[in-house]
Amino acid sequence: MLYDAAEEPATLTPEALREAYEAQLRAVVTDVGVETAAADSGVDADTVEALADGTVPDLSVADAAAILALDEARPDAEAIVLELRDHLLMAMTTGVVDVDTIAANVDLGLSGQEVQQALEGRTTMTLEQLAAIQQFLAERNER
Repeated sequence: MLYDAAEEPATLTPEALREAYEAQLRAVVTDVGVETAAADSGVDADTVEALADGTVPDLSVADAAAILALDEARPDAEAIVLELRDHLLMAMTTGVVDVDTIAANVDLGLSGQEVQQALEGRTTMTLEQLAAIQQFLAERNER
């Protein structure tokens, strides 16, 4: 479900966590094939091919969910995104963290308002942003 790509996200760097997401996605693309993944997910074929070949830090969470949903053992893309948002919001609640704290502690160049918009799905969130946010929240909750 993306958020479960690594067992202990607090111990990873945001880059390593993003790579774990991409490995999870790459496994799905390998199983179904690049052409099928692109056609069935609606994600640009060049993007899917780049993912199959290496890293794509600007891949959106929505596109990642569409690819992940191709795995028949997983729910549809919308459910994946909603579950991910719930997971992040629960981590914020557990750690007593607001969006301004996240913005101040992750190296994304986003304001608290922009973090909030990304978490709520009002703006595109990339895997790179997700990794930075998830890693910060996991580390904060480990304290």
